[in-house]
Amino acid sequence: MDSLFSVVLLGAVEGLTEFIPVSSTGHLILAGSLLGGGGKSSTFQIFIQLGAVIAVVVLYRKRFFGLLIPGEANTPFSGRRGLYLLILTTLPALLFGAAAYTYIKTHLFSISTVAWGLIMGALGMLAVERWRPRARTTGIETIGAREALLVGCFQILSLWPGVSRSASTIAGGMIVGVERSVAAEYSFLAAVPVLIAAITLDLYKNLSLLTSSDILTFAVGLITAFFCAVLAIQFFIRLLGRHTLIPFAWYRIALALFLFAYAV
Repeated sequence: MDSLFSVVLLGAVEGLTEFIPVSSTGHLILAGSLLGGGGKSSTFQIFIQLGAVIAVVVLYRKRFFGLLIPGEANTPFSGRRGLYLLILTTLPALLFGAAAYTYIKTHLFSISTVAWGLIMGALGMLAVERWRPRARTTGIETIGAREALLVGCFQILSLWPGVSRSASTIAGGMIVGVERSVAAEYSFLAAVPVLIAAITLDLYKNLSLLTSSDILTFAVGLITAFFCAVLAIQFFIRLLGRHTLIPFAWYRIALALFLFAYAV
């Protein structure tokens, strides 16, 4: 990374877009291209996702303590049952992503493929808001194995860069009868295991590019992503209490058209 401005900007972009359905990948590719990122730019973009993941863990720390520490939370979404549901949601994308990792990294990270992902995700969100079934699951505590597994299957769609992990899991949750804001909250929780797995794999494959001189730069980016993600998650949950996903879908389409024009 060439400057503190670039580091802070990319950290902010990651934090603000990781958990709302607008595709952090699309925004980071655009920002990185405009800033002229060098060879370590992609590794930096992987690393700062950790800041966003930590934001979820901090904001939902009681949930995660309840999952990991027996008796910490006496709710249906805690302990072994809660972990089982998150595993069901994580496994489909984890297995499919591991199998298709090389193809995805080689062929699906161009500006045009990300723009198509933005459009496909937007059309899916518009369709879900138009034809979604009546919500039967109105709280995380009532999410069952069926909903968890089906949301995990929808999460596979997010392996196409630009589709957005949060868009696919929130829309997928709504399709299987989960109330919109509950689907968003579950999307945040389900993001932690799948993102940690993806980040670990990417960092392992790119570890040789890092040196001790990168520590400060990467730390600034991570901290920026953390605080921006905290703000974005809190804002998004409040927003979904009053609005639909439709404005995000139209924003995605506008961003995709801009990316197509930029690529040309």
